[in-house]
Amino acid sequence: RVLGEDHPDTLISAGNLASTLNHLGEHEEARRRFEDVLARRRRVLGEDHPDTLTSANNLARTLHATRRFPEAVALLKDVRAGYARLFGAKHPRTELATQNLAAVLTAMGRTHEAQQLTGRKPSKGSKRRFGRKRR
Repeated sequence: RVLGEDHPDTLISAGNLASTLNHLGEHEEARRRFEDVLARRRRVLGEDHPDTLTSANNLARTLHATRRFPEAVALLKDVRAGYARLFGAKHPRTELATQNLAAVLTAMGRTHEAQQLTGRKPSKGSKRRFGRKRR
């Protein structure tokens, strides 16, 4: 309350709380909080600010965890494009977004697309964790 709900420190704390909830398995509450943080960062910082993109990436990871794959894919495509515009295609943030996108695509059974993004085959662990394509 002292700093205000849109102050950068407040947004960092709100994002940290959402991350903690996500790690504790409280994915739906984490999703709601990440959505709130993302909306505020978009309003205050703009779409292509690195902190906004990080918030979008965090929300996408939660959407992945809750099996809301199409939403996660759409968000991660935007995050990846934003990071590439800001930092370049080979920057670690861009590569992280690419890996996260590939993980969601693999979970959806779209392994060929994931392979095209990363240039490598999914590991045995990713198949075991996410399963084969469901029909």
